[in-house]
Amino acid sequence: MNDLYATQRAMRNMRKLAMQRGVIAILDVGTSKIACLVLRFDGPDQFSGGDEIGSMAGQSGFRVIGAATTRSRGVHFGEVDAMQETERAVRTVIQAAQKMANLRVDHVMTCFSGARPRSYGLAGSIDLQDSVVTENDVSHVLAACDVPDFGEDREVLHAQPVNFALDHRSGLGDPRGQIGNQLAADMHLLTVDAHVVGNLLHCIKRCDLEVAGLVSSAYASGISALVEDEQELGAACIDLGGGATGLSIFMKKHMIYSDSLRLGGDNITSDISQGLQVPMATAERIKTFYGGVVATGMDDRDMIEVGGDTGDWEHDRRTVSRAELIGIMRPRVEEILEEVRDRLDAAGFEHLPSQQIVLTGGGSQIPGLDGLATKILGQQVRLGRPMRVQGLPQAATGPAFAASVGLCLSAAQPQDEWWDFDIPVEKYHARSLKRAVKWFKDNW
Repeated sequence: MNDLYATQRAMRNMRKLAMQRGVIAILDVGTSKIACLVLRFDGPDQFSGGDEIGSMAGQSGFRVIGAATTRSRGVHFGEVDAMQETERAVRTVIQAAQKMANLRVDHVMTCFSGARPRSYGLAGSIDLQDSVVTENDVSHVLAACDVPDFGEDREVLHAQPVNFALDHRSGLGDPRGQIGNQLAADMHLLTVDAHVVGNLLHCIKRCDLEVAGLVSSAYASGISALVEDEQELGAACIDLGGGATGLSIFMKKHMIYSDSLRLGGDNITSDISQGLQVPMATAERIKTFYGGVVATGMDDRDMIEVGGDTGDWEHDRRTVSRAELIGIMRPRVEEILEEVRDRLDAAGFEHLPSQQIVLTGGGSQIPGLDGLATKILGQQVRLGRPMRVQGLPQAATGPAFAASVGLCLSAAQPQDEWWDFDIPVEKYHARSLKRAVKWFKDNW
C-alpha cells in the first residue's frame, strides 16, 4: 500500500510539472485501437483544479494540438500481453501525434479497460479536536476509513472521497471551514490487478515517457459521456470497447462503482468470422457496414457480398442476407447486455434516484443497440458521445473516443484522491476489515 501511495503521489506531482510546462499527452491503450492526443494548456491559472474537494470543473484552459490513432497490437481484454508489439504501437501513435503537434512530449496520462476492477465503499469518522474542520481533519478522516484486505496482487487505482458528513448533515462536498463535532467520510476505492498495471507502466516507460496519471477507462468514459445532471442524480455509463466492456456508476458527480467485462466488439467480430467462415478483417468490415441487432422484413432481401480471396470462385462470390448477419450478432450483444444488467443489479443501481444508462465506446455504434438495451436493461437508455473539446479533430469526436476525451478532462481537472492529502502513514495497515459496504444504498 505504501509503495502504491508513493507511486500515485509521484504521478500527481509529474502531472503538475507537465502542466507548468503547458503540454501533456493522453494515451488510451485499448484492445482494438491506441489513441494519443497532445494537449496544450493556456496558463497556470487555468488548471488549478479548483479548491473544492472533488471538484470537476468544465473543460477549459486546454486545446488538442496533436492527435493520432493506430491499430492496437499485443493487447487483449484491455491488458498488455505482448510487450514488444504494444510498445511498437505506442511509439507509432506517440510519434504521429508529436509530429502533428510539432513538439516533443515527455509526460503522458493513460487509461486502460481491463485488470479485473473491484469496487469498495469505505466509511470512516473522527471526533474533531477543534470545532472548525481543517485540511488536517480531512486527512485524518480519510485515514480512518476501513480499508478491506484486497490481497497482495492487487493495487488501488482510485481512492476518491465522495461524501462528507458533519454531525447530522450529510452530502457535503467540502467540509473545510465548517463547524461541527464529528466528521465522517465515504470513500470509493477501486482496486485492479497489480501485474496488469505494472505491465502497462513498464511498456510506457520503455517508450521513454513519464507517466503523469493512470485512470480507469470506465471512469474516463463516464466523465465525458454523461451530462452534468446524469452525473449528479445517478447514471451508469457502459463503455463498449473492442476487448472489454467498462461499466461505471456516477452519483453526486463522483464515480461510486466500476466494473469490467471481458467481452466486447471483438467477440461479435469473431462470431461473424466463424459463422460466415471469413477472416477477422473481413468480418470487421461486414460488421461495420452492414451490422445490426434488429431484423425487419427488408433484411431477408438485403444481400451482402461476403467476398474473399481463397481462389475458390463459389466461396468468394457468396452472399448472405442481412437478416442472417443480424442472427449471428444479436445473441452475443444480448449476452453482453445481460451480463451488464447482472452487474448493475449486484451494485444496487435500482436504489439511485435516477437510473439513466448511457452507452458509449466503439461498440455502441451498432444500429438498433439502444432499443435492444432498453428491452434488456429495462431503463432509460441513450447513446452518448463525448463532450466537445477544443481542437479535437472531427474523426475523434465519436463514441469510440469517449475514454480519450474523458482523460483530457481528468488531466485538466482531476478529482481529489486519497493521495492528495497528507494521510498519517501509521494508519495505512491499521484497519483491514473484510467488508465492502454498499454504502450508497444507505447514504443516498
